Amino acid sequence: MTPLGLSLYHFAQRRGAGSAEIWPERPSGRLIWLHAQGAEQALAMAELARHLRQEDGHIVLLTAPERPPGIPDDVLWAPPPAERPEAVRAAMNHWRPDALLFSGGELRPALVHEAAARHLPMALVEARAPHLPSGREGWYPGLLKSTLAQMQAVFAVDDAALKALRKAAAPGLVLTGRMERPSQVLPGNEAEREALAALMNTRPIWLAASVPASEEAAIIEAHRAGLRLAHRLLLILMPDDPARIPDLAARLAEREGWQVAQRPADEEPDAETEVFLVDSSEIGLWYRLSPITFLGGSLAGEGCLRDPMEAAALGSSLIHGPRPGAFGSVMGRLGAARAARSVGSPVDLADALAELLSPDRAAKLAQAAWAIASDGVEATVRVHQLIRKMLGED
Repeated sequence: MTPLGLSLYHFAQRRGAGSAEIWPERPSGRLIWLHAQGAEQALAMAELARHLRQEDGHIVLLTAPERPPGIPDDVLWAPPPAERPEAVRAAMNHWRPDALLFSGGELRPALVHEAAARHLPMALVEARAPHLPSGREGWYPGLLKSTLAQMQAVFAVDDAALKALRKAAAPGLVLTGRMERPSQVLPGNEAEREALAALMNTRPIWLAASVPASEEAAIIEAHRAGLRLAHRLLLILMPDDPARIPDLAARLAEREGWQVAQRPADEEPDAETEVFLVDSSEIGLWYRLSPITFLGGSLAGEGCLRDPMEAAALGSSLIHGPRPGAFGSVMGRLGAARAARSVGSPVDLADALAELLSPDRAAKLAQAAWAIASDGVEATVRVHQLIRKMLGED
């Protein structure tokens, strides 16, 4: 007999309009279905999918509202089926999964109970406080608990989640933390790095990455202040639009008297160069050369324009403003770990640069940021082992 809460939930969902799903063909072999409730969880699931493909050879389906940027080419992606019995039944008939893994706090009762009726092993990872999908809230007695009860294991992402899940009587509950994300290590030409490092001859360097026009004055003033402390200081300045480089070079050199070199014009920084203008085509190279990186767009722009983990993964210490843009959760984690220097004004930026010109301070910040960029490996390994156990392979 269907529980009352689930019956009410199904009735509520039937009132919405639906359309037939169009899915790619199911390949032959064992299929693991991974579901991510949003973009943040999708990154972790994409990395887990890579491990499953490379190490076990299983077919992997990742359902998420949008295709994540880190998903491997050999992993299937599709939007999740609508939360209605006929939709999830059609999805199950098409994909015929061997195991189903959810991430985050969103529970999908229609999908979970259909999978349970087919005796599929299920688990919830990177779990947060349980809730129904957005727009499907309502009074459904016992629904969250009965849905959670179908899981073989629930891996909580933090202490707050652990407390909420314990209250909801989640089975197999343990605290594992965040899972691994796709690597943010960008490529860089080692021969070019060695050649430029020789040209720069151990000069102190800082990088201002993807800087909008609204932040250029603050960057230049911070550099001017930094030169008073380290007279050989070199600024690698990357405008957000490379088309602005020639005009920016002319303004800095002719109107303000700076010694400027332009990478797109095949110019190299010599001993007199104070500002080296570059574009983003070699961003991995600039991160490797610069022990300090300011994240453009975060101070006076519309939000941070580059993923902070790119610089962190390559050992550069971070300075950012109060506007995280799309990287709010990342900035929050960096801040909680004291792994980045936050500034609120151009004066703060100059002070932060002066502070990080101390190699010890920059190294301490960079090490903390690198730890954030590389965490989650242990949790991903544990989830991978769980899947093998669910499949009877471990």
